Amino acid sequence: MLLKLEKVNAYYGVLKILHDIDMDVREGELVVIMGPNGSGKSTLLKTIMGLLRTVTGSIKFQGEEIRGFPPYLIAELGISWAGETSPIFPDLTVLENLLVASYLPRARKKRKENLKIVFDLFPVLEERKNQQAGTLSGGQRKMLSIACCLMTSPKLLLVDEPSLGLAPKIADTIWSYLRKLRDMGLTLLVVEENIFKALNMADRGYVLEHGKIVREGDAKTLLKDERVVKAYIGK
Repeated sequence: MLLKLEKVNAYYGVLKILHDIDMDVREGELVVIMGPNGSGKSTLLKTIMGLLRTVTGSIKFQGEEIRGFPPYLIAELGISWAGETSPIFPDLTVLENLLVASYLPRARKKRKENLKIVFDLFPVLEERKNQQAGTLSGGQRKMLSIACCLMTSPKLLLVDEPSLGLAPKIADTIWSYLRKLRDMGLTLLVVEENIFKALNMADRGYVLEHGKIVREGDAKTLLKDERVVKAYIGK
């Protein structure tokens, strides 16, 4: 098991956001976390990444307990996070952002190899490698955010709301890239509000409501689940 969470609770101050979360991610899977706004989806990714400190329960990565580890150490172990707000340096060029992202010792050794993978996957980034990142379109910034994660040579990629704020056609393009990464052997855990889109791309999924997992299973089964369909897909 690549990632395993058991009885994970997370808090903002005294406010409990996540309630006894049990979930796992197997190597090579694309797993989605779905649910309405405010259900705790993004908080769950931040908890795994060590960005939220008030946490109880167990979070194991490759069998090692990582709860309480600082984010930089979690990154060194092989987990990378593409946040909802595209954490890039707007005043740097696309290429400079990618090179900065490969600062980890093990990533530096693969910098040239990873740069080729990134440019093969996102040719528009190679075309705009000398352009300031802040002048990119929303979809291109999302691509750059994911590409920067790939420059760290991750074993697990966490992606928060890849479709957020994007036109449907651009969102479909981003999801096709995520699926391609999964087909290349990368493991992904993705937060997505658009459940129909997510389940058509994923292997398995978890549905969160009020910080609790209320449904889980393989993607095809969840697409046929009456409660999921009625509540989130609207068919």
